Amino acid sequence: MSITLALDAMGGDHAPDIVVDAVRAFVARHGEVRVVLVGDPERLGRLIDAAGLRGHDRVRVHPASQQVAMDESPALALRNKKDSSMRVAIDLVREGAADACVSAGNTGALMATAKFVLKTLPGIDRPAICTSLPTMTGHVHVLDLGANVECSSEHLFQFAVMGSVLAEAIDDSPSPRVGLLNVGAEAIKGNDMVKGAAKLLEGGPINYIGFVEGDDIYKGAAEVVVCDGFVGNVALKSSEGVAKMIAHFMREEFTRGPLQRLAALAAMPVLKRLRARMDPRRYNGASLLGLQGIVIKSHGGADALSFGNAMDVALREVEKAVPRRIDRRLEMLLAERGAE
Repeated sequence: MSITLALDAMGGDHAPDIVVDAVRAFVARHGEVRVVLVGDPERLGRLIDAAGLRGHDRVRVHPASQQVAMDESPALALRNKKDSSMRVAIDLVREGAADACVSAGNTGALMATAKFVLKTLPGIDRPAICTSLPTMTGHVHVLDLGANVECSSEHLFQFAVMGSVLAEAIDDSPSPRVGLLNVGAEAIKGNDMVKGAAKLLEGGPINYIGFVEGDDIYKGAAEVVVCDGFVGNVALKSSEGVAKMIAHFMREEFTRGPLQRLAALAAMPVLKRLRARMDPRRYNGASLLGLQGIVIKSHGGADALSFGNAMDVALREVEKAVPRRIDRRLEMLLAERGAE
């Protein structure tokens, strides 16, 4: 199967340089995948020359005359930036010229544009942002992480189904455990939205295990954790802050004096392995689930390694046909509901 990824080469804090660097490593790792760099042909041409990719049979440039700023209004970007690198990359997916889009650009604009161009799957009201996070036992898929700050119980139900299908496909897990993020594990706790979602999920088509708390995310209590976008984004940013604080404290303690520096030297192999396991760049690449196409959001401040990992996420979702799997599961659910 020939796979093509369309990249928003102008989106993000360090574009287009890191995008071209990521492409150079990516095409070396994946011998069959084609890449389309969407953006300013002149700037991209110079970077492609410097990277030694000129004339590469699996790398080409598709021109786009505009780019979406990181602080630009999503509504204005959708209305006024029809030839932006972001919009054109998504258009290539809609036209069938690419199998997935990857962008490190403005999250709100990416979501608004992707939803407008690709549309949502039947049975899905709103797309959700989903990414994987490290846990004590492996990793967990968490959604929504900011696309929908206000949700209904039905929305959480849809997120749970999509997250379950994603985990099944990407992790080859036949029955991933799905939990609802809540202020407590007891059935009496939580707001009406979460309680309503629990009722919809109980006895449903997925392996719903009940409520999970914030610390359960990293214990590996579930393979999928579901919440609204407000809670999810706060949880994600809080986790990132704690990780940075721990790293800061460790640097302080290991550089406090000669003995501490010696201890740091002795512990270096362990510290390197720990850093590799917790490196957020390894988990870069959030899926915009629920669309009739694959769109992956890279962190805006991504470096080449991070962006390359987001490309890997896109490739896996194409190979596993994630939107088609979600669509089939939803079709079954709608048929069951209609029969009731």
